[in-house]
Amino acid sequence: MWLRALQLFTMMPQRRVVLDTTTVNATISACETAGEWEKALYLISTMAMDRVECDLITFNATISACGKLGKWEMALRLVSEMVQESVLCDTITCNAAISACEKCGEWEMAIQVLSAMGP
Repeated sequence: MWLRALQLFTMMPQRRVVLDTTTVNATISACETAGEWEKALYLISTMAMDRVECDLITFNATISACGKLGKWEMALRLVSEMVQESVLCDTITCNAAISACEKCGEWEMAIQVLSAMGP
């Protein structure tokens, strides 16, 4: 499914379909489901060039994609990017970042994430 989603996504500009946040998010979510974190990162990195705005769903899906394979440093970098872009973190963001840390035994980082995102 993720490969087909990526193929359709790639064909959109050729067919003069305007990319928007929803279409990119759907493609990133397909990559996240398949554990294709590098593809998800590529998509989020191209959004600025395509003048497509990243939103909470964009970041959460990409953080989750990184977290599934224990790429905790990249997941936390994305959380920092969210803050820089004034995208508010939510419970899903926190859980995905903590899960990424947990997969690599980075429990101290997980505690820091929880502390930073807590009330």
